[in-house]
Formats: sequence, C-alpha cells, structure tokens
Amino acid sequence: MDLQAALHRHFGFDSFRRGQEEACQAALAGRDVLVVMPTGSGKSLCYQLPALLRPDLTVVVSPLVALMQDQVDALRARGLDDAVALVNAQQDLAANDWALARATAGNLRLLYVAPERFASPGFVERMREVHVGLFVVDEAHCVSQWGHDFRPDYFRLADAARYLGAESIVASTATATPRVAADIVRRLALREPLRVATGFDRPNLSFAVASSGAHDKHALLVEVLKQDDALPAIVYTGTRSGAEEVAAELTSELGQEALPYHAGLDRERARRCSAAFSPTRRR
Repeated sequence: MDLQAALHRHFGFDSFRRGQEEACQAALAGRDVLVVMPTGSGKSLCYQLPALLRPDLTVVVSPLVALMQDQVDALRARGLDDAVALVNAQQDLAANDWALARATAGNLRLLYVAPERFASPGFVERMREVHVGLFVVDEAHCVSQWGHDFRPDYFRLADAARYLGAESIVASTATATPRVAADIVRRLALREPLRVATGFDRPNLSFAVASSGAHDKHALLVEVLKQDDALPAIVYTGTRSGAEEVAAELTSELGQEALPYHAGLDRERARRCSAAFSPTRRR
C-alpha cells in the first residue's frame, strides 16, 4: 500500500512528520502501538490514516467532548462525513443511535466515544456486533498518573478492547515519562508494541511564575490578559462556581465575552463553549 499517496489523498500532505509513517504502518499491520508526540505534531494522523485505509471500524476513546468534536469536524471538512461519527452525552439520543446504526452496518471507519460509554451494557452489546480493528486510547496517560481521580473508566479500557475483539490497541499521548509509558503498556496490556516517541518538548510554550497575594491576584490576571498577545486564553479555577464568577468578571473588565466551562453545564451551554474555543486543527 502506498501510504504516501494515501496521505496526500485523504489529508493533502506531501510528507509524513517524524514517527507518523512508522506508526501508521504498524497500525495497518494490526500491531499494538504506543505514540508519544507533542501536541500539534500529528498524533491523531497516526490512527486516522490507518483507520481510513482499513476495512473495519476504529474506535477512538477520548476524555474530552471538545477534542472529539474538533477531530470529527476536521475530518468532515476534508470530505469524510460518511466515514466518521461520535457518540456522546451532549448529542440527543437519536443522533447517538444513528451513529451506532452506521457502525453496526459497517458504514463507518472512525467512531469517537467517551470512556464512560463502555459502562453502558446496551452500548457495549451493540458494539459487539461490529468488527473492531483498532481500539485507540487517546490521552493514554489517563490510565496512569492521576487517572483514578480524573477518569476511572480509563482503567477498564483494556477489558473493553478485549471484549469487543479489537485486533490491536493504539495508545496516544503528548506527555509520558519513561515510567508512565511503561505503566500505559502494562495497564492496557499492549503486546510487544511499536513505541514511537518523538519527545514532548513544545518550543512554542514557555512557563513563568508571578507572585501575588490573595487580594491582588485578580488584578494581576486582568493585567496579563489585557496584553496584546494574551488571547485566546484559558484560566483554570478550583471550583465550578469559581469558573462562573471569574468568567463574569473578565467579561465585564476585558470587554470581551469570557465563557465558563465545567462539568455542571447543561448541554447547550457546553456546546456553545466548545464551539467558541475549538482547538487549532493540525495534522
């Protein structure tokens, strides 16, 4: 198979980035793969391209609806509407049923789902009707460090992959020390995986620490966000109410709408926030 030609046909790129071709070849051959690449360096292509070339279904498990939606939208923008779908709690029941119906009929190549979906017996039994080739665990570090606090369902993904009869598992992450990488291999029961690690350094990111007291922290935040190159930006808070409060204050003081995003949002507010702050699409 001419992977170079397939890369150009489906994604419009003339060459692979470092590590991508090896990962694609392994996934096409049904081999387990562990991909560690910086954000923006093309991890998703390492399973998307093989998925489009394989005759079976690739299931992609991701912890964040916004990330899943962004990947699905990017693929649809390339004319692949019929090949990709997602199932998540922010869609209505009819949309999720339609996605599953297309999967069971063999009309999909990529199906994006959240890890909690495998706790639903109805979903799992319907998926048992599908020939699953690749089982992709995105943000695979969630099975290791602090995963039990963040998304405990990640710990059961190896069992889910086996139950569905997946041919191979592709684990993908931007951040994994050698110890975490070994833990990912162990927890997902990867079988002699091809390890593709191009590092996790991101030259476009820098870190700085500013000291402030409890009372002037907000003023410092506003000052930083008013800088010419500060937006778009993400501000982390410790609570849901804190996210709502800070968003309202920043909207008032910056003259631009700041949206809160947390687990307590209703479906419409969450969708609006995801659409307003969609990640930059890269191969």
